Amino acid sequence: MCRIFITEDEQIIAEDIKYTLINFGYEVVGTAISGEDAIREIENTRPDVVLMDIMLAGEMNGIETVRYLNDRFAIPVIYITAYSDKRTMDEAFDTDPEGFLIKPIKEKQLFAAIEMAFKRNQV
Repeated sequence: MCRIFITEDEQIIAEDIKYTLINFGYEVVGTAISGEDAIREIENTRPDVVLMDIMLAGEMNGIETVRYLNDRFAIPVIYITAYSDKRTMDEAFDTDPEGFLIKPIKEKQLFAAIEMAFKRNQV
C-alpha cells in the first residue's frame, strides 16, 4: 500500500485530498501546513510519496521544503498548487518532482500522478 504525506496550508483542501486518497485505498501518514512541520513529520513517517503545495505557512515555501527533503531522502514529490506562472514552475521543476497538479485537483489526475510516482520509485 502506498503511504502518502500531504503538505497543504489550507486545512479544508488538505482534508478533501486526504479523504479522496483514503477512498482510493491509500494510507495517509500525515499532514502539515508548513515546510518545517512537514520535514519533522516526514523524517518520522518516511512516506512513499509526498504531495507538496508550493505556498505554505511558515518560513519555508514548498519548493524550499522539497530541496531540503531531496538532500536527505529519496521520496518522490508531486507538487499541488494554484500558482502556475513560468518562474514558479521553472523553480519547482528544478527540484525534479514526479508531477505537478494545478488546483482544483481532479481526482483521476491525482490518482494517476500518485500511481506513476509510486510505481516508478518502488525498489
